[in-house]
Amino acid sequence: MATDRCGHTQVSASNFDSMDGTQSATAPVAALDASALMTPLQADIRLFEEIDRVVGACELVVPESVRSELDGLATGAGREATAASVAADLAERAQEVTTKESYADDALVALARRGKTDYVVTVDGPLQQRVLEQDVPVIGLSGQNTLGVTEP
Repeated sequence: MATDRCGHTQVSASNFDSMDGTQSATAPVAALDASALMTPLQADIRLFEEIDRVVGACELVVPESVRSELDGLATGAGREATAASVAADLAERAQEVTTKESYADDALVALARRGKTDYVVTVDGPLQQRVLEQDVPVIGLSGQNTLGVTEP
């Protein structure tokens, strides 16, 4: 199986529903959190360009529970609702994956624990720590409007 420049196994989300560990070798997989998807409005970040810059071409996935979280936030009012609405639109660029976990953070940690993602993209500090504990790198803020990779 191929590895990326950080030595992580490259997997394909096209076989994401298969939990047997057999995956085709393609671009690395990056799972997106709601907090990351909301950064374009909240921190003036070009999210997809930044992901490409720090890790190269990735296959982007978003857990169904993250989309549900964004939809719920978007029904509110104010700046957070606007950011969530834009984030929900951005999430359409990623493949939706289903997990047993209904809480978004738990779903992302489960994907990391099961080896179904090479990176988790989030700016949520507690979630970053949980993912790093699973020995999966985190793509998060490294400057005012840039992303970087934190290795476990």
